[in-house]
Amino acid sequence: MDGVVHFEIPAMNVKRAKDFYTSIFGWNAEDYPQMNYTLFHTGEVDKKTRMLKKPGMINGGMMKRNSKIKSPVVYMYVKSISATLNKIKKQGGKVVTGKTHVSGNMYTAYFKDSEGNIMGLAQGMM
Repeated sequence: MDGVVHFEIPAMNVKRAKDFYTSIFGWNAEDYPQMNYTLFHTGEVDKKTRMLKKPGMINGGMMKRNSKIKSPVVYMYVKSISATLNKIKKQGGKVVTGKTHVSGNMYTAYFKDSEGNIMGLAQGMM
């Protein structure tokens, strides 16, 4: 079974939205300017692995809203993005952005489900 592992929030004004979420929920924000991305830590993380200590929680991220990603995205962790994208196409979904290298052996992809929602896939570890 593939689980939910990450979320993304697109924003027109990333700084304003980052301030909004960090001030309301107490999340820690970590900027990655080279990727135009902000990572949210939604709970206490292990300093070495940067993974959440409390089971069942997920981290998230934020980027500038663009023509493809206009609404929040939920990511599922899968063993193979390529195999999962093939299943998605066979079930009537569409590939929005194919397998993309993030860092280390971490890859992501966006797809559109049967109802037109854009969702994400994650494979590997950062």
